[in-house]
Amino acid sequence: MRYLLRALALFGALGLVACSPTFNWREVRPGASTLVALLPCKPDEAVRTVALDGEPVNLDMLRCDTRGATFAIGFADVHDRERAGPLLAWWRAATLANLRATGSTDVPFMPKGSLVLPQSTRVTATGQRADGAAVKVHAAWFAQRVGSGVQLFQAVVYAKKMDQNVSDTFFSSLRLQ
Repeated sequence: MRYLLRALALFGALGLVACSPTFNWREVRPGASTLVALLPCKPDEAVRTVALDGEPVNLDMLRCDTRGATFAIGFADVHDRERAGPLLAWWRAATLANLRATGSTDVPFMPKGSLVLPQSTRVTATGQRADGAAVKVHAAWFAQRVGSGVQLFQAVVYAKKMDQNVSDTFFSSLRLQ
């Protein structure tokens, strides 16, 4: 009887482990943005001033790491609507150059409510981390009109080995309000 109870306890514990989610998806909203997204882990948040194509902006970032992947969302408010497309293109190019990316594939990416811009894209590429390690990159850049300006967004997943289902879950969750 004692062995039966131990065996049941062991199988019960294994069942709980098997049922635990691989990723703990949660809804997040970066700073004062209009974006709502799902992240698979609790994010850290940071704000810093950066230059987007020479234009100083406050960049709000959410970032988390889980199961060998890094998930990040960034956004910046820009006052000149006419600069939205060129700034998205610059941000994309700067990100891929920083990763020494090769073989990128672009497809249009415009979540509902985003501006229709040719620079709104979702990219798949291979690159290198700062330490030289290989990394797969799935990223998207898009914008939304807000008041008299625009909010620019970047969403990105970095992983040594990319899980397409996880990446698709992340990107399909991006919605503007």
